[in-house]
Amino acid sequence: MSGSGGGVTRNTLRQQIADALRDEVLAGRLRPGSEFTVKQIAEQYEVSATPVREALVDLAAQGLLESVQHRGFRVRAYTVDDYRGMIEARMLILDGIFRRLVECGTAPGSAERLVSVRRRAEEARRAARSGSLEVLIGYDLRFWRELSGLAGNTYITEFLHRIRVQCWVFSVPYLQEAPEPATALWDKHGELVDAVTLADAEEVRRIVRAYNQHGLDWAATL
Repeated sequence: MSGSGGGVTRNTLRQQIADALRDEVLAGRLRPGSEFTVKQIAEQYEVSATPVREALVDLAAQGLLESVQHRGFRVRAYTVDDYRGMIEARMLILDGIFRRLVECGTAPGSAERLVSVRRRAEEARRAARSGSLEVLIGYDLRFWRELSGLAGNTYITEFLHRIRVQCWVFSVPYLQEAPEPATALWDKHGELVDAVTLADAEEVRRIVRAYNQHGLDWAATL
């Protein structure tokens, strides 16, 4: 684990520690099955145990960590079946949210946010095609969070974000070992934004289904 030391400030300590550890997991530097204690993380970030324990409990609640009795915490190791279940849940929610976006339109004040979503889409596409996994993950997570946020339901947005993070936690170790990771990465973010902008329900449905099928097809190769 690489430490951040004094870079973590006390006013948002719990969230910053949780964010830093989540980034370590998503970058593959904390591998599935890795174990650590509250004391180790507190020493790494040079902070007290209380915000560290709170941050680790938060990450466990999000499904990234598991509590190991008398030993601390462990990065959760998802199975291929877990991943398929994540995609199935994602598929059901996405189908409903994009149908709502097309039929009812985006939430008020979404025009500027669409500009931001389109920018995220372009960056995600470039990262996917170049195989820049760590860059792609950051833009992909922001892209989907902002796009689903256009529906104006924060509960759905947060649920989808959690599933997407879990999907990446499963995927990263496999993609890092792949000889050509770019061939396994989805890069149609921009096409989806175009379809949503044009309220083209059939095209939105086609892209979203192809996106989920892409994940299932990739899982079948593992």
